[in-house]
Amino acid sequence: MDLKITGTVKQILEIQSGEGKNGPWKKQDFILETPGKYPKLVCVTQWGDQIEKNNVSEGEKLTVSIDLQSREYKGNWYTDVKAWKVERDGGVGAQADSGPVNPDENVIDFGAGDDEELPF
Repeated sequence: MDLKITGTVKQILEIQSGEGKNGPWKKQDFILETPGKYPKLVCVTQWGDQIEKNNVSEGEKLTVSIDLQSREYKGNWYTDVKAWKVERDGGVGAQADSGPVNPDENVIDFGAGDDEELPF
């Protein structure tokens, strides 16, 4: 499934790094705000060399191709939004872990439907 989220970078968090069973790792989160009547803030994670390659800046408008991954830890579930491709407003940016993308797969636009009234 090809998931994309579009928005403006509101904040870039500090790079985190460490040593795992597969060697050293680093990641950086950034906060993306979706457009629309009811904007949403989404924390997106970049891994490894993609941090420098994408060179995301605050205030930039981006479309980010993402993978969603959840994991359980001590009875609680945590979900990561992992960026694998970053496109700048009007152009293509850096691409990470470019696995095959099937154009027939679903595309979810997290900003769609914001003009509708909330159901609660």
